[in-house]
Amino acid sequence: MEIHTQILWLFLLAIPIACITWTVTHEEVFREPREYCTNRSSNAKRILTRKFFYLFTCEYCFSHYVTIVFLIITDYKFLMTNWTGYIISGFSLVWIANIYMSLLGLIKQDINKEKCEINLIQKEAAKCFRGK
Repeated sequence: MEIHTQILWLFLLAIPIACITWTVTHEEVFREPREYCTNRSSNAKRILTRKFFYLFTCEYCFSHYVTIVFLIITDYKFLMTNWTGYIISGFSLVWIANIYMSLLGLIKQDINKEKCEINLIQKEAAKCFRGK
């Protein structure tokens, strides 16, 4: 595969990795399992149990496992055609996917901030209209 095709695959393949990772570690649909994993990662007696459940609550940790699944499914190798291509692609995909998730987090934070500001403006406007 040509290098520009490999780079394109890197940036495109990181999108579903980031999507799956973000959904499992942040979104409401997985809140109950995530709370269970958070509880088990904090309160389990054995360290291996705590670490196992922690990986479902940490976006960085979980993205490694999602990436491994995608590498198996796609057989994607970056820069090299032997086993080292898997290692390079794995860490590269994790890095790009985490950049995507960081950007998504910043965008969601900014949207929430704007919603709060709009709510404050609407409340102030309602007070002004009631006061007249």
